[in-house]
Amino acid sequence: MALSTDERTRYHRQLNLPEFGLAGQERLKAARILIVGTGGLGCPAALYLAAAGVGTIGLVDFDRVELSNLQRQVLFTSDDVGRLKVEAARERLLALNPEVSVLAHAVALRAHNVREVLKDYDIVLDGSDRLGTRYLVGDACVLLGKPLVTAAIHRFEGQAMTCVPSQGPCYRCLFPQGPEGEVESCAEAGVLGVLPGVLGALQASEAVKLATGVGTPLSGRLLTYDALDLRFTELPVSRRVDCPVCGEHPRITAPQEMPGILEAAATRTAQRLSPRDLRDLMNTSRTDAPAFVLIDVREPWEFHARHLEQARNIPLGELEGRLAEWAGEGNPVFICRSGQRSLVACALALRAGIGSPGHLEGGLLAWGDQIDPNFTM
Repeated sequence: MALSTDERTRYHRQLNLPEFGLAGQERLKAARILIVGTGGLGCPAALYLAAAGVGTIGLVDFDRVELSNLQRQVLFTSDDVGRLKVEAARERLLALNPEVSVLAHAVALRAHNVREVLKDYDIVLDGSDRLGTRYLVGDACVLLGKPLVTAAIHRFEGQAMTCVPSQGPCYRCLFPQGPEGEVESCAEAGVLGVLPGVLGALQASEAVKLATGVGTPLSGRLLTYDALDLRFTELPVSRRVDCPVCGEHPRITAPQEMPGILEAAATRTAQRLSPRDLRDLMNTSRTDAPAFVLIDVREPWEFHARHLEQARNIPLGELEGRLAEWAGEGNPVFICRSGQRSLVACALALRAGIGSPGHLEGGLLAWGDQIDPNFTM
C-alpha cells in the first residue's frame, strides 16, 4: 500500500532504517492487528502500533474505565472514567495518528464468537487478565493459523512469548491447563504501574516484526522480566507432540470455554500457599515426615544471597530437566522472589504429570513482609 506525503513525513525515522525502509512501512500499513484487552498491556501496545503506522488496529474489551485503571492504563485520562475502554482508546489513538483505522469490539470473547472476531486480522496480541480468555485466544489462533503475541504481568514481574502456528510452540505447549482463579488479578495481587508498559511495548515490537518480516520473533522462547532487579531471563520452550491443540493428535478442534473452578480443581491444580500457610507447613515438617519439597527456582546468585533454610535451589531454566530429583520425597512447593517464576514452575510440573504442586503467593517478598521482617533481599 503506497504511502502519502504526510505518511512519509510521519514515519521518516522508520523509513531511514535500512532493514525496514519503504517496503517495511508499506507492509505495516497493510497489516491488521487485533489487541485483546485494552488494559495495562493493551494500552501501551496500541499506542506504539498506532504511532508506528499499523493500518488497522482492532481493540477487544467490554469493560469501562475506572479510576484505579489510570495508574497503568496510559490511553485514558480522568475524564474517561465511566466510558467504554474501546471507545475512549479509539478516540485517543486516532488523535495520535488519524492515518490509521481503529475498530472497537465492545464484546466479551467467548467460544461462540472468538472465530468471528479474530478472522479478519493478521496478528493477535493478547493482554487479557483472565486465564480463560488467554486459553480461548491461544487455541483460536492455532485453529485459525494466526500468530499470537501473548504477555502477562504479576506484581513486579512479567512474561511474554510469540506463538507462530506450525513454526513453534503454542500457549498450551507451555501451559497445558490452568483453571480460572489460579493466578491473582492485578486488583488482588497489585502491580507496579510501569511494568505493563515494558511488556506492552515488547508485544508491539513483536507485532511490528511479524508484520514486516524484520528480525527474529520470540517464538520458542519465554521471556521473563523482573522489574525490581531489572533482569530479563529467556527460557526455551519446545513444541509438544501431545499438545491438545497443536500436537500430532489434537483433541481441541474448536474454540472451547475453560472448565469451571470446581471441575478444574478436581483434576490437577496448583496449590496457592500464603506465607503463613508455608510457615505452618515448614513447622509441621520439623516433627513429622515431610510431605513436601521446597524448591527455590531463582538463579543461584539470588539463592546464595538469601534463602529459606529448608529450600533447595533448582533454577527455573533447569527445572524441566531435573523434575525427577525429588521423586518420592513429596509434592513440590515452588518459591521465587515475587511469585511469577514459581507459577511457571507449577505449570512445568503439571505438564510433566506431577500432581498438586504448590507455590508461595507473593514470593519471598511477601514472606519478608508477613513472616520475617529480617528477611531482606
